[in-house]
Amino acid sequence: MKDLQEARPGHPAVPAPPGAAAGANPTVEPITGSQALVRSLEEVGARNVFGIPGGAILPAYDPLFDSKTVRHILVRHEQGAGHAAEGYAVATGEVGVCMATSGPGATNLVTPLADAHMDSVPMVAITGQVHSNLIGTDGFQEADICGITLPITKHNFLVRDPSEIAHAIASAFHIASTGRPGPVLVDITKDALQASTDFVWPTHLDLPGYRPVSKPHGKQVREAAKLIAAATRPVFYVGGGVVKSGAAAQLRKLVELTGIPVITTLMARGAFPDSHDLHMGMPGMHGSVSAVGALQRSDLLISLGARFDDRVTGQLDSFAPGAKVIHVDIDPAEISKNRTADVPIVGDCKDAIEELIGRLQEQELHPLDPWVSYLKELRRRYPTGYDLPEDGSLSPQQVIKRIGELTGPDAYYAAGVGQHQMWAAHFLPFEHPSHWLNSGGAGTMGYCVPAAMGAKVGRPDSVVWGIDGDGCFQMTNQELVTCAVEGIPVKIAVINNQSLGMVRQWQTLFYEGRYSNTDLKTNRVPDFPKLAEAMGCVGLRAETVDQVDPVIEQALSINDRPVVVEFSVNKDAMVWPMVAAGTGNDEIKIARDMAPVWDEEEL
Repeated sequence: MKDLQEARPGHPAVPAPPGAAAGANPTVEPITGSQALVRSLEEVGARNVFGIPGGAILPAYDPLFDSKTVRHILVRHEQGAGHAAEGYAVATGEVGVCMATSGPGATNLVTPLADAHMDSVPMVAITGQVHSNLIGTDGFQEADICGITLPITKHNFLVRDPSEIAHAIASAFHIASTGRPGPVLVDITKDALQASTDFVWPTHLDLPGYRPVSKPHGKQVREAAKLIAAATRPVFYVGGGVVKSGAAAQLRKLVELTGIPVITTLMARGAFPDSHDLHMGMPGMHGSVSAVGALQRSDLLISLGARFDDRVTGQLDSFAPGAKVIHVDIDPAEISKNRTADVPIVGDCKDAIEELIGRLQEQELHPLDPWVSYLKELRRRYPTGYDLPEDGSLSPQQVIKRIGELTGPDAYYAAGVGQHQMWAAHFLPFEHPSHWLNSGGAGTMGYCVPAAMGAKVGRPDSVVWGIDGDGCFQMTNQELVTCAVEGIPVKIAVINNQSLGMVRQWQTLFYEGRYSNTDLKTNRVPDFPKLAEAMGCVGLRAETVDQVDPVIEQALSINDRPVVVEFSVNKDAMVWPMVAAGTGNDEIKIARDMAPVWDEEEL
C-alpha cells in the first residue's frame, strides 16, 4: 500500500485541506473503498452531497445511508446536482459536492463542471466508473469522463486502488478550494469501491507541481502604488476574484482611502455596495454608461480579480485606449492574456489589497474631484432605467426591481441566463458579496432553479429567490420536485415573455425582426402555476401591475414549501444599454437609436 503521508523526493508536502485531521496520527483499519469514500467526505467536512445513484456508484450509497454528518440530496437530474453544488459553494464559500454514476450520469455533469470552471467555483464531483478490467472495452455505461472533463476541471483523478481514495478526496478538496477555485473530478472504479483497504487519512498531500501563489510580490505592489498615486482618472475594475478571496471589506477600505471610483462586473455584484457614492455600476455589453465610460476614459485600470472578458472589453483594440493597467489575479495565466499589464501582480486579491493599503497610506494621492464628478454626471444623466409598456402589460424590469425592494439586500438571488439575468444584475439590490448567483462565463440556461436550491441548502435561514426566464425554467424545473420533497423552500420568479428573450432581441436589432424559433408560444402551455402545484410547490401568477406587490408579498409569507410565481410580461422589452457584439465600448447605445454624449471636454 502506498504511504500517503510521504511527499515525493524534491516535492515538499502540502498540508491536508481545512477541516481534515491535519497533523493527527492516521488511523488504520480495514474497510471497503466505499466506506473509505464516505469517511473521507466526513473528514473534509462535507455536509451536503447532491446526487443520483446508479450501477457503478451504487456501492458508495450503502455506507452513505449510515453517515451521521453527510446529507445526501436526491436530485432529479445530474445536471441539477452539479448546479446545486455550485449554488451551495457560492452562497457558503465551502466546496460544493455532487455525485453521479458512470456513463450518462457522469456526462450529465459536464455542463455544470464547465460552468464552475469558467466562474471559478470550488466543486468536487465524484463519479463511479465501470470495473477496472472493463475500462477501454466500451463496457455498459462506460465513458472516459476524465478525458472528457480534462479541459474543464482544475484536475481530475481516476482511482482504481481503494487505498488511494482518501488521498484523492483530500487532494480534490484542497485543489478545488485553494489558488483560483474550481471544479475537481474524482472518478472511482466499481471494484475499487467494493474492495477492502486500510483507511489512512493523509496528514500531508503529495501534489507535485501544484503551488498556487497567494502573497503578491512586494516590488510589484510598490510599482502599483506609484501608478495609483500619480493617476488622474483611475478606476477599480473589480471582478469575481474579490468575492472569491473574501476581500470585500478590504476593497471598501481601499476605495475610501483613495477616493477612486469602482465598477463591479457581473461576477462581482455585491463585492462593493451599490449604495456607495463611488460605485459606478456594472460594465460590459449591457453595462451602465457610467461604468463603461469609466473604463473608456480612464488613465489607469486597477483590475482586481477580473479577467478582461470579451463581454466587458468589447472590441479589444478600442478598449480603454488611454489607460495603463495594474492587473491583480491569483491565476498567472490570466495576467496579460487579453490586455497587457503594465504592472502584473500574481496573488490573492485580499493579500494584494491589504498590501496596497499599506503602501498607499504612505503616498500623497493625486486629487480626483474632476474625474469623479464627470462619472457621477454620467451616472445621473444616463441611469439604467426602463419604459413602461404602452399596452399596460407588465414591465419585466419593474417586476424584478419590486422583488428586490420588497425582499431586501440580505436575501440570496440566483438568475438564469438571458434578458432577465441582465435586468436582475441592474435592478436587484447588491450590498453584500456572495449573495448573487449566476452563470457568467458559460452562460448556462437552466442554472437558476438548481443553483437556488443549493444556495437554500447552504443558507436555510435566508430568503432565496431565483429569477428565471420561461425558456431557462423549462430546462431544469424538475429540481423543484427535489425542493418540495427535501424541504427546501426556494422562491422562483418566472419572467414569462413567451420567448427566448435575448435571442429575440438580437433578431429584432440585427435580423430585421425575423423571429426564427425564438417564440416559445407558451400561452399557458405549460401552465406554470399548475406545473408548480403538480411538483408539490405553491403556484402563483401576476398579470397586471396591481397584482405584482401582493403576489410577491404572498410568496415571501410562504416558508414551508417552494413557491413559483409567474409574471406575464411584455415580450418586446429589451435590455439597454447595449454594446453590440463585434463593436467597441464607445459605440454603446442607451436605446435603439440613441447613444450617450460623452462631453469629454468636462474632463
